[in-house]
Amino acid sequence: MPNGLAIEARGLFKAFDGKTAVGGIDISVPEGTIYGILGPNGAGKTTTLRMLLGIIDPDRGERRLLGHERPLEAASQVGYLPEERGLYPAMKTRDAIAFMGALRGLPLAVGRARAEGMLRDNGLGDYIDKPIRSLSKGMAQTVQLFGTIVHRPKLIVLDEPFSGLDAINQGRLETMIREEAAGGATIIFSTHVIAHAERLCERIAIIAGGQVRFEGIVDEARNRLRPRVRLRTRAEDGPWRQALPRETAREEGVWLFDLPASGVEPLLRALIDGEAGIEELSIERPGLHDAFVAIAGEQAARDLADSAGAAVAA
Repeated sequence: MPNGLAIEARGLFKAFDGKTAVGGIDISVPEGTIYGILGPNGAGKTTTLRMLLGIIDPDRGERRLLGHERPLEAASQVGYLPEERGLYPAMKTRDAIAFMGALRGLPLAVGRARAEGMLRDNGLGDYIDKPIRSLSKGMAQTVQLFGTIVHRPKLIVLDEPFSGLDAINQGRLETMIREEAAGGATIIFSTHVIAHAERLCERIAIIAGGQVRFEGIVDEARNRLRPRVRLRTRAEDGPWRQALPRETAREEGVWLFDLPASGVEPLLRALIDGEAGIEELSIERPGLHDAFVAIAGEQAARDLADSAGAAVAA
């Protein structure tokens, strides 16, 4: 496997009780990137992360984590925030962070000192000696994230890290992810919220039905679709209509169609020469949601929306 990759997996397959959870997944995560695994609940995201980390073994396939064919050999260099959160309610906040670091080999005294600095720097200085049970859900999740990174890992793996957080804490988490990446860490996280992947990720894997439907740079996924044109004209008809693609739709007086392969200039000339009377013309680049629908299908997109809705309701 080539150098420069924090994670590489080929043909990972896992079944439980005869039912396929992950069906032959290929993933490559370059060092120093923010990488998202995007898909609905039940798509195989958590199983994939656990196989990559060595928590469970694949039925077949190979993986390499930070240069190790046995992922657990790299455990001290990895920070992992599982989807199932868990902190000891009676433990003091600083000690909880230091304890999580100690599990990765960080001396407790060093962990306590780092924990205090992290808490103060993030507006939680008043909670350093408070028990976990006194924290809000968002604060407790932030503390668990601090515990995930207190030993300064090379690789940070976050399973649905935004689940259950309000908008303010989601923003803080996004900032923290960017800061860790800027410091040289590789970040990989799973999510069913397209907006997080679109804002944060350089590369993504779109997973549906236990299979990778797309893996690569976010812009590559979006570029699979042509930009969309919105056009409003004063004239209803004229010779300029011939310049519009056959698949043009009309909604509330606006013409909607994909940008022709020839570009916008021939279209503009036809509209001006034909006296269409351009009132509005905009070219909208496809978003990651549009790309997801095109790549994974309408049903997977509905499942993704249902997953996001369930997370908000929870």
